[in-house]
Amino acid sequence: MKNKKSLGQHWLKDREILNEIALLSVEDSVKLCVEIGPGLGTLTSSLFKHFDKILAVELDSNLAGNLPKSFPGKNLIVKNTDFLNFNLEKIKEPYVVAGNIPYYITSPIVQKILSAENKPKRAVLLMQKEVAERMASEKSQSLLSLMVQNRAKVELGPVVPKDFFTPPPKVDSQVIILSPREQSIIDDSVSGLIKVGFVAPRKKLIANLSSNLKIGKEELRKTFLELNLDPDCRPSDLSLENWQKLKNAIDN
Repeated sequence: MKNKKSLGQHWLKDREILNEIALLSVEDSVKLCVEIGPGLGTLTSSLFKHFDKILAVELDSNLAGNLPKSFPGKNLIVKNTDFLNFNLEKIKEPYVVAGNIPYYITSPIVQKILSAENKPKRAVLLMQKEVAERMASEKSQSLLSLMVQNRAKVELGPVVPKDFFTPPPKVDSQVIILSPREQSIIDDSVSGLIKVGFVAPRKKLIANLSSNLKIGKEELRKTFLELNLDPDCRPSDLSLENWQKLKNAIDN
């Protein structure tokens, strides 16, 4: 079937990679996999080697209608809707998430998965390589990496060259494995401070906080020194734990 550019459809055709994604999705005693954007069912086929039931969420009505025909007799449930509108809270059993997700809505999809009340045991997603690397980075943090790492353990999987897709996208992809944490590393209230800090990522953090929180630079400098933080640091230099310490100090 012809892909729809508006939905970011690129079919992964390498069976070895598809099997590896399915294998990485396996979690002990979990029988249900929620697949995001199954498309032609190539990943679905590999997932059925490891899961008893698949709940496939597909926005394209033609693909959603055709998918069951490829898996007669299988426990396949297809929901013809946008994953961002799909209610994960309706799932009443342990599950994992897998999918080759559209580049243009990667962040909202990850945010939805990690903010769900009944989080999956694991999420294995194929996304743009640069975005996957940014999510997993521990050296130079970004707003995205901090928000994701706060809620999940992040691991990088195999790189998938663009030539493995039909039609090929403009960039390479990479698998990322998210293992949601039972409890976030930092309080949700710290997220607001982090967002303020990243308003201008290349500026010094003290300058960002001073102008947006209306706190004097000298007062902030003193706070940074008390916390053993470099007053000249940028937002990307702080770990989650240091953001928590900074939030506590500012509140006090």
